Amino acid sequence: MGALPQEKRRFTYADYKEWDLKVGERYEIIYGEAFAMSGPNTRHQVISGEIFRQISNYLHGKPCKVFSAPYDVRLFYEEDESDDTVVQPDIMVICDKNKLGPEGCRGAPDLVIEILSPSNTALDMEYKFQVYRHAGVREYWVVSPETPAVIKQGESFPASGGGLTAYCFKDGEILTRSYRNTDTVPVAIFPDLTIAMEQVYAE
Repeated sequence: MGALPQEKRRFTYADYKEWDLKVGERYEIIYGEAFAMSGPNTRHQVISGEIFRQISNYLHGKPCKVFSAPYDVRLFYEEDESDDTVVQPDIMVICDKNKLGPEGCRGAPDLVIEILSPSNTALDMEYKFQVYRHAGVREYWVVSPETPAVIKQGESFPASGGGLTAYCFKDGEILTRSYRNTDTVPVAIFPDLTIAMEQVYAE
C-alpha cells in the first residue's frame, strides 16, 4: 500500500507488514493506532547495549533468548494477521520457543525493557505499562538514562530523572521495585541473574 497513509484509520498487522517505509523509519501500532518512532540517541544505545550484554551472557546455553529492537512483537497474535498491536521494545526476553515466528515474536515476551528517550515519553511508557500487563508480560522495566530518582508505585513515570523501575506481574498483583544507578538489580524471572547498574551507567 506504499507509505503510511495520512488518513486516520485502525491498522492491523496485515496492514503494517505492507508499509513501504523509508530507511530508518519505524512505527508501532497499539490497538490499531500507529505511532511513529524516532531513532535512539547515543546514550540510549550505550545503556541498551550493556543491559543486553549482561542478559545475553547469562542466557548463553539456556533456552530463553534475548532480542533487541528493531524486532517486531505481536502482543496479541492472530494467525490471520488481524491482530492490531505490534511493538518494538528496546530489549526483550522470550522463553517460549513457540512464540518465535519468522517475522518476530508471536505473543508476550517474558521480560520487556524500555529505555526512556525523546522519542518515547513518560506518557508513552505509562500507556505501554497497561498494554504489556494486559498482554501477559511477566516483568517490565523502565530505564532512564539521566540522573537516578526513586519512583514510588502509583506515581507517573518521570519525564526526566533516572534509574530503573521494575514491575513484576504475578497472580493479578504488581510488585514494584525502584533502583539507582549504583544498585545491583535482580531479575525476577531469573532468580540467579542480577544486572550491575554501575556498568550500565558507566561513562
